[in-house]
Amino acid sequence: MKQRTVIVTGAARGIGYSIAQAFAREGDHAVVADLSERDAVEAAGRIAQTTGGEASGYAVDVADEEKVKTMVEQVVSSRGSIDVLVNNAGLQHIDKVEDFPLEKWEHLIGVMLTGPFLLTKHTVPLMKKQKYGRIINISSVHGKTASPFKSAYISAKHGVVGLTRTVALETAEHGITVNAIMPGVADTPLVQNQLDRLAGKEGISKEEALHKHLLHKQALKRFIKPEEIAACAVYLASDGAASVTGEGISVSGGW
Repeated sequence: MKQRTVIVTGAARGIGYSIAQAFAREGDHAVVADLSERDAVEAAGRIAQTTGGEASGYAVDVADEEKVKTMVEQVVSSRGSIDVLVNNAGLQHIDKVEDFPLEKWEHLIGVMLTGPFLLTKHTVPLMKKQKYGRIINISSVHGKTASPFKSAYISAKHGVVGLTRTVALETAEHGITVNAIMPGVADTPLVQNQLDRLAGKEGISKEEALHKHLLHKQALKRFIKPEEIAACAVYLASDGAASVTGEGISVSGGW
């Protein structure tokens, strides 16, 4: 069986790292794409060491079309194909909508909505040519619900679900599936930083902020493990999920 090339954006840490690690463990070649080339290369080295699999690191600013094109061309030149794309790169900013800085809004939308659009735009032609592809967009439970002070994040995550469903319809006849994963509260540096800010704003502990703002709607009342999200991504990229497309799958602990 041909070894697949799997691009994972924002994969130097957090959920993206776990996803890239899971694909390398499956025998795929994991492309760790991140804003910092040094971080991406170091993460790829750790993944190869811990899994015994293959990984490589590339720099990319997902909101910059020329840099996306360059990275895609580099991967194709090195690997010959792109078989799986996981759009994972993300960040957060919390503010009341009237206080939300425009530059923060544009940055978040750029990374989490324009980024998946650009990566998809420049990999779909390759996937159509080979009549095979798997695109997995990491949305969030906030792709189907909302909470205060996260207007840009929630707008982007809702948008990713719409992008997923649209591209699924456009590519179905070419052997390409497109799905979104909607993670719940995962134990990542992004979430820990968010908890620090929430706790500081309200003068409460991080544990209190966790349950008040992030776990109050969740059945399991615990963090989702990044490895659990990675397992869903591996499934969606598998032959067993060949008829699953245009879906948003919640990995949220019952949110």
